[in-house]
Order: sequence, then structure tokens, then C-alpha cells
Amino acid sequence: MSVLVVDVGTSGLRAAIVDGDGAVGSLHHRPFPPSSPSPGLVEFDAAAMGEAVKDVARAALAESGGTVRGVGITAQRASTVVWDRGTGAPVGPGLGWQDLRTVFDCITARSEHGLRLAPNQSATKVAWLLDQFDPGRERDLCFGTVETWVAWVLSGGTVHAVDPTDAALTGLSLADASGWSERACAALNVPMAMMPAIVDTSGIFGAAEALPGTPPLAALVGDQQASLIGQSCVTPGAAKITFGTGGMLDVCTTNPAPVSGQRSANGTYPIAAWRRDGKVTWGIEAIILSAGSNVEWLRDDLGIIADAADSDAVAARCDTSDGVVFVPALLGLGTPAWDFGARGMLIGLTRGSGRAQVVRAVLEGVAHRGADLVDAAEADGGPLQSLRVDGGMSANATFVQALADATGRPVEVSRQTEATTLGAAYLAGLATGLWSSFDEIAAAWRPRAVVEPGRRLDRDQWAEAVRRARRWIPDLSALDF
Repeated sequence: MSVLVVDVGTSGLRAAIVDGDGAVGSLHHRPFPPSSPSPGLVEFDAAAMGEAVKDVARAALAESGGTVRGVGITAQRASTVVWDRGTGAPVGPGLGWQDLRTVFDCITARSEHGLRLAPNQSATKVAWLLDQFDPGRERDLCFGTVETWVAWVLSGGTVHAVDPTDAALTGLSLADASGWSERACAALNVPMAMMPAIVDTSGIFGAAEALPGTPPLAALVGDQQASLIGQSCVTPGAAKITFGTGGMLDVCTTNPAPVSGQRSANGTYPIAAWRRDGKVTWGIEAIILSAGSNVEWLRDDLGIIADAADSDAVAARCDTSDGVVFVPALLGLGTPAWDFGARGMLIGLTRGSGRAQVVRAVLEGVAHRGADLVDAAEADGGPLQSLRVDGGMSANATFVQALADATGRPVEVSRQTEATTLGAAYLAGLATGLWSSFDEIAAAWRPRAVVEPGRRLDRDQWAEAVRRARRWIPDLSALDF
């Protein structure tokens, strides 16, 4: 038997069938990049997304024979959709999590209401959409993240739900993700009636009325938590880093429910890792704002590599960067510094510095940032028992070796470059009996490779480079979300 997974990322969406051995097949993918009508704005067409989701899901089911035990949904977190409850039509554009149009609204919410909100959260996005399309708050509207919207679409408009992994990152939930904050909703004039029900991450919560056979909807999970579970990081201290456009370290902990969703002094955030049978397992998250985007910069803007894979071969032409250091702060620095005014820096250049040294320095700079996340996570959650990686950069051997060297520990590379699909499958399979327990999922881990540390990268030199890159734009550095 098997489960169907719908996986909606920031730039594309897909559906796949996952069987009881964890094999991913019948994969149907569709590019679905957001649009940027002007700098700082990131939008998507939610109605078109819904149709594309149904198309790939139906195609995967048709290819596999059409019978599955359940459906798991995983999606980008905090992106925001508002739609009419009666017609099911979105009232305006979907706002992507990277959208920055509400930066000043976040500042206002803090100064006037004492709410600490970030522009990547849903809270000010839903308020903006309401102000534009229902200023009098008179319409019967629904709010949802992308996972909520996909569940609504697949259920034929009968399910309006979100799970704690996504709800906790909206800025509108209680700290323990048990419900919605009336205070936050009132401050932003967001009607409580438009909020979705918070359901278990793993558990049957409806039926996919829009799909052949009407399989049960059995899992809802944010993409980073899906990747965590997809890499079998379901025991305390098991951590993963997803190196995509940005980078996210997530680790399962024994921590109790947080009293606040705010970041720690070490720059990490509490996250709901999953909820099953009404019980939330908590974890922590640390963030790199710019990871794979630095490789894209080498390719698209500097033109010194032909494609992303070329960065591995070019960097491998030299054993070290010969003292060249790159700080990947193209969008500022996340954990631990959270300095939005920091900027990328290439330092240590000599007349002998060439293409290979620069490319290696970029890969090593992202690896150093990965080590920064590890240090912060250990400071807040205790020793990491393992470090696993997925995402596009996990296929780059030079980079993974640099990560092992920077962290001084073995790095286990996922067989699935995108482990989100497998994680959502595990959760749906737990709810429908395809897998029996998280212990079985933990035992299923089989890395593609284990990369041992070799030479130790100079972390003191790295810290000095970061110090020089920080506070480059003081006004942005002063922002504290």
C-alpha cells in the first residue's frame, strides 16, 4: 500500500506516491514560481496553484493505479491566502513568505500593540489583504497558509484547517500553538471567524473530495518539519539542515511548550515539530537567509560558473581558498546575529586569487554559516546527536565536505534531495497504518553518504570576517523583528 503526497514549495509543486518502503514514485512536478511585480513584493496566483495541485495529484494517482491509504500535504510556511468562504475564490493575490510589503506594519504593531511580528510571518499579510479587499470586515472570508489552501482545494471546500507546525509561525497563534491569539487578531483587526481549525500534523482530518476514490486527508505539515521527519530526525538531538535558496536547521528536542515564540539570545526559534494524538513535540530552528542563492549569484550575476553543479568541479581545482573568505550575507544575516543590514563580503583576495578560490570561498562561506547554526542550536537545545542534510546543495560534494570540516563532525547526506515529500508520507502513513510508530521511521534512515571531517576550517578567521560584514547598512541593522 502507499500514500499520495502533495508538496508545494516556493518555486514549484509536485505530487508523488510513496510506498511502505519509503520509495518515491509516480512523481509529477510543475514549476510554479512566484511573481515579483516590484522590488520586495512576492505574489502568487492561489487559484492557479489550486488547479495545478489537483492536476499533479490526479496524474500521480492515475499513473500508480489510483488507490492510496491517505494523502499528506506539505507546503511552504507562512505564505498567505484569503478567500471567499462561499465561492472559494481568492480575494486577491497570495502573498509569499518572502514578501516585504508589510515591514512598516510590523514596526507599527510593535510600537502600538507590543506585538513582535516579522514580515515573513502571515499576521501582517492577512491584515494587508483584508485592508485592501474587505476594509469594513463585512465579508465571510477564510484565512489560510498554503497548506490550508491546498487542504481546502483537495477537500472540495469542506476542510478549513492548519496544523501547529504552520500555525505557530503565522504570528497569530498562542505560544503553545493550541489556538489563536485573540489579542493578536484584535490588534490587527483580523476576525476570529476567518481562522482555520488547528488539527494534528498526523491524523485524519477530512477527505480529498476532489480526487478519485476520495482518499482521507491524513497529514498537514510545514516544509521544514516535513524535511526533519523525512530524514528520520524524530528523536531528541537528531538535526537536519536543508540547504536550498536559504538554509534551515531544525532539531527535535524534549523542550516543553514555549512561553513565547520569540527568538532566543542565540538566534534560534522554538518550533512545533509535529502534533499527534493532540500532543505537540517541540523543536528549535535556526536560519540562513542566503545559501544556494549565493551559487545562483556566481552563475547568473558573475557568470563564473555554467550551472550550479559546476561550482563543485571548479572549487575542487584548489585544495583551499588560499585565505579568501566569503560572507554570504546577500540578504543580511540570520541566526545567530539577525542583522538585516549586514552585506555579503569577499575578503582576503590577492593577485593569485582566481576563479577556483572564489568559488571555493563561496561554498565554504555557506558551510561556515551552517556551523553557526549548529553552534546556536546546541547552545539552546543541547548536543546534536547527528547532522543530516538535504536540499540542492547537498548534492555538492565540495560543499558537504566543507560543512563537515567547519562543524568538525560527520555529515549524513539524505538519499532524497528534497526530503519534504518523504516526511509528509511518513506522517500520512502513521495516521493510516502504513507505518506503526516514529521508532520505525527512525530505523528507516539510510543516508546516501556519510562525510567525515578532514581539515578544520578556521572559525576564528570566519568570525572576524562576519564582524566586518555586519552593520553595513545601519538603518537596516537597527530593525529587530
